[in-house]
Amino acid sequence: MKADKGYKSFIYVILSLLALSIVVPMIWVLLASLKQKSEFYGDPWGLPAGVYLQNYLDAFTDAHMGSYLLNSLFTTVLGLAILLVVAVPAAYVLARYRFRGRKILNLLFMGGLFINVNYIVVPIFLMLLDGDRLLGGWFPDGLLIDNLAVLSVVYAATAIPFTIYLLSGYFQTIPEVFEEAAAIDGCSHVRTMLSIMAPMVRPSIVTVILFNFLAFWNDYIIALTLLPGPNKTLPVGLLNLMTAQKAAANYGRLYAGLVIVMVPALILYILVQRRLVEGMTAGGTRE
Repeated sequence: MKADKGYKSFIYVILSLLALSIVVPMIWVLLASLKQKSEFYGDPWGLPAGVYLQNYLDAFTDAHMGSYLLNSLFTTVLGLAILLVVAVPAAYVLARYRFRGRKILNLLFMGGLFINVNYIVVPIFLMLLDGDRLLGGWFPDGLLIDNLAVLSVVYAATAIPFTIYLLSGYFQTIPEVFEEAAAIDGCSHVRTMLSIMAPMVRPSIVTVILFNFLAFWNDYIIALTLLPGPNKTLPVGLLNLMTAQKAAANYGRLYAGLVIVMVPALILYILVQRRLVEGMTAGGTRE
């Protein structure tokens, strides 16, 4: 018993230290975003003398973080919508139906889990560049490169293997009696999936939304490569802000930009945290 209590105490201490290593920097960034420039030179580790919201106004207007925020929201939401429209039916079919080629498709999707998208971003860029050359007669200014909608499609395509793996594992845990009852009532396959099966896998869908939201929202490499023009997402715009503020020594605006990047992800996590563990636990099982 003493050994068990000692082990639990050790685990609690380690978890507390890990939590502090995450929470303390976040609180420090939030407090630093409320400081005036002179406070960083006088006492950079002290509490702010007051609430200086001008840093956020400058970040939104002068540093264009407002437009970058809208770009990130657009690409992330559109990418999630495309992903769910494609991945939910695909996962349902692969999990619940037996047909020729099913094992090969599952193998291909599982193989996609081991491909880091950062390694294939250059071939993706070259493919889109060749597409713009083919469409040059209709779109002389280009259509595929520096296009937020195309970036959303790339996000969705790269997230399909993980999403199908998680959702299909959850679909396999549902008893067949639900589909049999729906068939007796005259439901089609599409209606069965949308009205009965999809609501039952809602925890797993929430998990997919959270994980892919974080991946899309925090992406830097793909957005930097496929958006070479003035359209930027928040991570790319934040790097530009960091480079500019190092020269200007306006650290308050820099930390305000960091807060703008962090807050949407934190809000989403707070909203879905109750379903996250349930979705991951059930979605990890397979036949």
